[in-house]
Amino acid sequence: MDSHHFLETALVFLVATVIAVPLTKRFKLGSVLGYLLAGIVIGPKELGLVSDTAGVSTISEFGVVLMLFVIGLELSPQRLWVMRRQVFGTGLLQVLATSLVIGAAAYYLFGLTVNAATIVGGSLALSSTAFGLQILAERKEAGSPYGRQAFAILLFQDLAAIPLIAAVPLLATASGKHGFDLYAVLRTGGAIVAVMVGGRYLLRPVFRFVARTDSVEVSTATALLVVMGTAWLMEMVGLSSTLGAFLAGVLLADSEYRHELESHIEPFKGLLLGLFFISVGMSMDITLLFDQPQKVLMLVACLMLIKGALLWPLGRVVGSLDRRDALRLAVLLACGGEFAFVVLKLAREQDLITSEQHGLQVLAITLSMALTPLLVALTARVLGAKPKKTREFDTIVADSPRVIIAGYGRMGQIVARVLRAQGISFVALDHSVEQIDLVQRFGTQNNIFYGDPARPELLRAAQADQADVFVLAVDDAEASLRTARVVRRIYPNLKIIARARNRQHVWRLMDLGIEMPVRETLYSSLKMTRQTLEAIGLSPELAADRVERFRRQDAELLKRQYLVYDDDARIVQTTREALVDLDQLFQADASPEAEREREKPTKVTPDDEDVTR
Repeated sequence: MDSHHFLETALVFLVATVIAVPLTKRFKLGSVLGYLLAGIVIGPKELGLVSDTAGVSTISEFGVVLMLFVIGLELSPQRLWVMRRQVFGTGLLQVLATSLVIGAAAYYLFGLTVNAATIVGGSLALSSTAFGLQILAERKEAGSPYGRQAFAILLFQDLAAIPLIAAVPLLATASGKHGFDLYAVLRTGGAIVAVMVGGRYLLRPVFRFVARTDSVEVSTATALLVVMGTAWLMEMVGLSSTLGAFLAGVLLADSEYRHELESHIEPFKGLLLGLFFISVGMSMDITLLFDQPQKVLMLVACLMLIKGALLWPLGRVVGSLDRRDALRLAVLLACGGEFAFVVLKLAREQDLITSEQHGLQVLAITLSMALTPLLVALTARVLGAKPKKTREFDTIVADSPRVIIAGYGRMGQIVARVLRAQGISFVALDHSVEQIDLVQRFGTQNNIFYGDPARPELLRAAQADQADVFVLAVDDAEASLRTARVVRRIYPNLKIIARARNRQHVWRLMDLGIEMPVRETLYSSLKMTRQTLEAIGLSPELAADRVERFRRQDAELLKRQYLVYDDDARIVQTTREALVDLDQLFQADASPEAEREREKPTKVTPDDEDVTR
């Protein structure tokens, strides 16, 4: 390939990527689909802008190698142990059940050999990690029950892809005329042991030696050397290079160099992996969709229905999901995955499957991936918002509490723990069923009750008329203000100590007569500022003095802005004036007279202790 042709090819790739990937991400179809579409368009079967598919494929396969290395880095034993029940429970059952069903269908219905059906069943059992995690992140459902279950299944599928890739050459050898090759199996085992032992005793000393050079370029070269070296070793013994990269990543997953390695590899991995998906798109025979539309659509439907039908009961029985979440899980993971492209390409190269079988399966996987975001959106619209758990307010039985805590979240729990340690009686109220259930699982929270603290009858049941202090620690600003109004109206003499999310919340609480609400991030921010000043060389005394001066100036600014907080122009003006005043204050603070004055002992008021001590 001459330099002119190389530059022309590179330019075509970049233009196709810049156009296709943003478009698919704009419609929430994922970047993987964008790369595939770009490859289809510029490939030899469509526009013919790039004809050297073999050369592109050879270069792009290194992206898969790097991806496997990064996956190995992320699979630390501690992480797997924490999620062992979900990963090796639902994940293992899903891969085994789906592989058996699809493999049996490939053998009996499509006439594949046993070895070929094994590889096809295993590869189609895998779902798209890129699509699944992206959709969960976009919908903010990664922390939901079905989101955690989906992540565990995808994690096991990533693990399962490694032995599947390693098994392709072995099954291809076993299917040959010489039958099962014991020497090949022993050679494979020996290579894996060599990588594991050598990596354990050689890699860390090598990285320790390189780290002493303090050179980013050498560290990057060393990371690439490890990946390419293990990949080359595996190829020398007749195995997939990706297996070696994965093993190298696993060996370094718990090392102190893990994050540095990942940062060095990530840029190469992203670019080359995109190139791999483009090469897959270029090799796709899109004419099959027009020549055999019924067959292709039947394969897509069968793939998604089989996987969905198996995922739903697994989510219900093993994953303990309700019907709605089990359906969401089934729809999310019913598609094929990017690892299937790797496995099927290797199977075709080893003559386990024909070119037509490979083309049909790759086309079916791509279409299933394209349909997944649409099906997820449709399912969410049909199911609607998940109904919140409802129950009657708890019956409150308490002996004249001195403190009422409204909101048992991050701040309310800290207040309650200190009060309990001091033996001060209190009653805590929270309007979240999930929060109450979570707290009561610990078994010691017998004075936490479910209910809306803005309800007058609940406040009367909590004996708010007997309390000395009402701690308003509700997270939601509007709910906080609603509760404050009710308490101020019914119990005007009850002292309210309120949590505020921001300055606007402070001012609205002050409108209700609450003196100086506590901004939830103020003191932690001041403490962080003080530590930062000390870290860059200021003495602890000087850092504390600077932070305290800022706190006092900000408190005065807050009071001044409260008088005009409905006037945006005045708020901006007072903020600018405060910045100038603060600069002048610190400049004056740097004078010799100020230094001598600061050396004198200063009296610390109780309100200042949280910052200055």
